[in-house]
Amino acid sequence: MLPFIRPYIPKKTYFHLFRALMSGNLSGNGKYTALCQSWFEKRFGFPKAILTSSCTDALEMTSILSETGPGDEVILPSFTFMSTANPFLLRGADLVFADCQQDIPDIDPAHVESLLTPRTRAVVVMHYSGIACDMDRIMKITAGRDLLVIEDAAHAIDGFYKGKALGSIGHLGTFSFHATKNIISGEGGLLAVNDGRYTRRAEIIWEKGTNRAAFHRGEVDRYNWVDMGSSFLPSDLIASVLYSQLEHFDRIQESRKRIWWEYYNRLQPLEEKGLLKRPVVPGYSSVNGNFFYVLAGSLEERDRLQAHLKNKGIHTAFHYFPLHTSPFYHDRYKGPALPNAKRFSDGILRLPFYYGLSQKQIDTVVKAVRSFY
Repeated sequence: MLPFIRPYIPKKTYFHLFRALMSGNLSGNGKYTALCQSWFEKRFGFPKAILTSSCTDALEMTSILSETGPGDEVILPSFTFMSTANPFLLRGADLVFADCQQDIPDIDPAHVESLLTPRTRAVVVMHYSGIACDMDRIMKITAGRDLLVIEDAAHAIDGFYKGKALGSIGHLGTFSFHATKNIISGEGGLLAVNDGRYTRRAEIIWEKGTNRAAFHRGEVDRYNWVDMGSSFLPSDLIASVLYSQLEHFDRIQESRKRIWWEYYNRLQPLEEKGLLKRPVVPGYSSVNGNFFYVLAGSLEERDRLQAHLKNKGIHTAFHYFPLHTSPFYHDRYKGPALPNAKRFSDGILRLPFYYGLSQKQIDTVVKAVRSFY
């Protein structure tokens, strides 16, 4: 099988892992954690970058920082991973699901605006496949209200909205370094704190609710339990793996963007004939090479296309199932139908995509898709 993903492990990874092991500091918040955090702050202009064990952990931190609880509402897309929703559900908040835009799997700002109530505490957007949400509209409709805008940028490292890094526009942003993402550490994530009101508390929550970070800076003579929190920081071994990816960041991104545009251009004739749809890239968004998908006309067609590619030795995948119709949540959901979320869920098929995917392999995938139609 031509794999769907294949993690890229630079040779330098082993060197950094060895250095981390020999340092004797295998716990969190060590040398490599600091190096990674500093890299993200300098590269993308995040005022404060905090490395976490996963994007889910970073989202957990945002739910605590937002102070959501019973009686509060959090607006979020239905077409997203359950990690976008779980942290706020665990805090007792009511989930309010919004639909996608008509032609882009990102949250629809007009629907978000219609869902705002005095109980709204936060709005969470998710930049699907690294294509930016319409952040100007999101920030405009939420301005002047006592609520947070949180960017789930799990797909969106090195993605930009009108030249501004995704994850840096809302009050808080979260990233994933899971093995399926552009840069990886196996598991791992990042919280970008863009509003200085939350910086100090984010450090405390990150360190199990203690002021340990202030202690290390010499601001207090001992550290103590001062707030709620958890162990959200990753081992420095994880950070050393991530740092080896950052050293190759530009090379990885150049390759992934090239693959994305190869698929996009090579599949254009099928879209022109009305046989499938390619991703829509609005003028305000960049392409970050997170993954590439095609949109079939129906669930039945998508499943037949996937079976066809499997018979050709090509592994593909699809997501997401809309959260409001999931086995866990559908009995609780009292909102309107979300037709765009369903259409994208039924139609999207993700093609093989990873650093090192060769021109010959791209040709194989494109020819197989063409042969189906």
